[in-house]
Amino acid sequence: MRKVPFSVQILLGLVLGVALGFLARANDLSWLTSTLDTVGGLFVQLLKLAVPPLVFTAIVVSVVSLRGVANAARLALKTLLWFGITALVAVSVGIGLGLLTNPGRGVTLDVAGAAAPKKTGSWTDFLTGIVPTNPVGAFVEGNVLQIVFLALVVGAAALLVGEKAEPFVALNRSLLEIVQKALWWVIRLAPIGTLGLIGNAIASYGWDLLAPLAKFTTAVYVGCAIVLLVVYPVVLLAAGRLNPVRFYAGAWPAIELAFVSRSSVGTMPVTQRAVERLGVPREYASFAVPFGATTKMDGCAAIYPALAAIFVAQVFGIHLGVTDYLLIAFVSVVGSAATAGLTGAIVMLTLTLSTLGLPLAGAGLLLAIDPILDMIRTATNVAGQALVPTVVAAREGTLDRTAYDAAGRRDLIDPAQEPAATRQDGLTPVPA
Repeated sequence: MRKVPFSVQILLGLVLGVALGFLARANDLSWLTSTLDTVGGLFVQLLKLAVPPLVFTAIVVSVVSLRGVANAARLALKTLLWFGITALVAVSVGIGLGLLTNPGRGVTLDVAGAAAPKKTGSWTDFLTGIVPTNPVGAFVEGNVLQIVFLALVVGAAALLVGEKAEPFVALNRSLLEIVQKALWWVIRLAPIGTLGLIGNAIASYGWDLLAPLAKFTTAVYVGCAIVLLVVYPVVLLAAGRLNPVRFYAGAWPAIELAFVSRSSVGTMPVTQRAVERLGVPREYASFAVPFGATTKMDGCAAIYPALAAIFVAQVFGIHLGVTDYLLIAFVSVVGSAATAGLTGAIVMLTLTLSTLGLPLAGAGLLLAIDPILDMIRTATNVAGQALVPTVVAAREGTLDRTAYDAAGRRDLIDPAQEPAATRQDGLTPVPA
């Protein structure tokens, strides 16, 4: 299988998973559905297992590595600015599609039986939830937002302490190297994980379940496609003077893995390797990619909550005004960190609904098809996480355009291409 490109392995897993899913559903093979669910669930669980140590060590190392980056503060501000700009455009696409398609109008669902999800979000919870009451508890519970906060604080302190903090930084580099190596083993299992995840989705979600929400599901996929195939190429051409085809050729392995894994953080090592392969300087990529993996969510935090809020309002017969749409845009740009790079966008959706005063039970109507929606949302997230550092590097004149033009010609996930040398920042090196 090592002679078969990784992207082809993913595609084979996808095709086989679809076939097994249809087989399980058509013949009511509960044992096959259960097996597919177990295989896919184990793959996602393995990805989640690496999230806390990966996020903490990656952000600590990336913050400290800014010491060697010229104009680091300006780069960080420009990264945040482009995160906000692209998020604003993405949420505008979501609102526009919602107004055009009216996804909740005419939908017949049992709203009386809908219940608010167990995990909900509000501005108070979001703001107070950033700071952990117990640092150990943040890691045990897997609260990525709190881990990001701790890592930023510790990384900034280590940066200011300087040479005395080098042993601690070196320890984090070593831990990051170990975690990433283990995570690469998990990523190699992605074709099998794809088979389980897609197969279970096909077997579990038939047309009888999707039919009432078909318009909404289509709107989410169309909205993400517009951002991926129209908005991002325009940004690449206009802001970076870059060929969009080259970008997607280089970033495709990360986008593909994001689609099947539904985890921006779990995809982060592949995203970083893709960004570096596109010619972005390693020092900047090691900051922008981990930061983006936990805060840059154009799919989960912009397109989806905008469409979902309009859907819920229409199902419950609630009118939304101009102020409400402006609030949706504000929440999407400012509150996207609430999604924290994990599978699902329920916290962000409930944050949007609570801000607008819409029934939180409306989120319960969409829970059944959330895995189907989460695949395209996460793929859009990761594409945006790769786009921004590429555009910023191009505008700063630090992008290696020769590497950019050559990106995508070799398999990103090929053990034969991994050099044995270890980089000083502790991150997996990119083949020369």
